[in-house]
Amino acid sequence: MKNMPAGAPAKWHKFVDKVAEFSYHQSMAHSAVVSANSRSSGVRAQGLRIVSLGLKAASAGDLIQQIQQGFAFAALQTLAAESGIALSQLAAVLGIPERTLARRKAERKLTWEESERLLRVARVFESAVELFEGDVPAAVRWLTTPRKALSGQAPLTYSRTEVGAREVAGLIGRLEHGIFS
Repeated sequence: MKNMPAGAPAKWHKFVDKVAEFSYHQSMAHSAVVSANSRSSGVRAQGLRIVSLGLKAASAGDLIQQIQQGFAFAALQTLAAESGIALSQLAAVLGIPERTLARRKAERKLTWEESERLLRVARVFESAVELFEGDVPAAVRWLTTPRKALSGQAPLTYSRTEVGAREVAGLIGRLEHGIFS
């Protein structure tokens, strides 16, 4: 580092940030593909479907592009309809204030950040539905009930962050294998 030019550390950090951002997007797309592939109904010959959002993607790259362009507001409405969770409750989990939600509805589009968070919550919802063998009301009750294994928070609330969503996914995996925690 001593022999680096004066502006190099700033450029290096910018480069590292870009690599981290790219890795994160690839991880999110891979998770969606793995989630879709784990369900025979989620995979089609043409690509993958995120059923709870009403989305189709030909590949992980296509899904990343859809995220970056921002999902249609209808994807959020579809998740609300599929899950029975109120739109306002989903918006709160996604970190979308009420006035912003109204603006997104009028624009008929979410930002890429909101789209990425929506995909994360949809993955958690679909995993919970799988855990409860298709029983959506039971899955929603589980998602909205505080859990000791999640510091006393409901899995849906815990899924506000990627780290939290991974913890919820891990808990679901343990429950699927009969490991109660």
